[in-house]
Amino acid sequence: MDIYEQIVQLRREGRRGAVATIVNVRGSIPSFRTAKMLVRDDGSIVGTIGGGCVEADVWQAAREVMESEKPRTLTFDLNQDPKYDTGLVCGGTLEVFVEPVLPPALLYVFGAGHVAVNLCQAAAAAGFDLIVTDDRTSYVTKERFPAAREVHALDFDEAVRKFDPNETSYIVIVTRGHRDDMRILRWAVQTRARYVGMIGSKRKVIEIFKTLQKEGVPAHLFERVHAPIGLDIGAITPEEIAVAITAELIAIRRHANTALAHMSWFRSQASQPEESGVPDAALDEHE
Repeated sequence: MDIYEQIVQLRREGRRGAVATIVNVRGSIPSFRTAKMLVRDDGSIVGTIGGGCVEADVWQAAREVMESEKPRTLTFDLNQDPKYDTGLVCGGTLEVFVEPVLPPALLYVFGAGHVAVNLCQAAAAAGFDLIVTDDRTSYVTKERFPAAREVHALDFDEAVRKFDPNETSYIVIVTRGHRDDMRILRWAVQTRARYVGMIGSKRKVIEIFKTLQKEGVPAHLFERVHAPIGLDIGAITPEEIAVAITAELIAIRRHANTALAHMSWFRSQASQPEESGVPDAALDEHE
């Protein structure tokens, strides 16, 4: 079973894994330099780096790398650590590089206006795959969104029934009206998506949150919503707003503290509807 084919298959299925490679060897070890092992997200493996306790430790490290999405280098001294003395090795030292295998970051963009056009350009350049949806046939075209993997001219209610975001997906809501934003947000907060962001001023965001809560959507679901959307860089134009949103998407993908801190906005502000309604850096296209 070819390890590279398995990596491609994992990514195609939207699954995670980690690849361990022996990158340095000194002395005698029960394998060879460049030996590889793939650990899938279900714990199964393809290939080997020599078996025994070393492989068990690498398997555990691979599981951790999948979660952190950050690579690690492990060093094993088979001469000094008695737990690696199985009688099968002569003794030596090896370094193993463990790197994550991640599915493409899939970004669902709802809305096809000026912000969406610029967002798709910026996000595609940052490595995101894009699916763009709008209910206006003349707006959501491949000509307007050449970088998108898919474009869909659908009623938004139909669109949310069609899509099934997973834990590595991102959702950005930038439609032309509050009603559509609310319809999509109602669905988005109940998906498995890693990121949910909605454009709009603080007052608009609070009003939508409160309306959905009255409909029965649990309040805690809104704690993970990034709204107002995007990092606060003073953005005003659609181009600048697209950069702010893309920066936040990258921060979430890379586990940056800046993005995590932004998620606390709802907790601190949602109970204060009397706050100024002056739009934030990221505005509705229709405001």
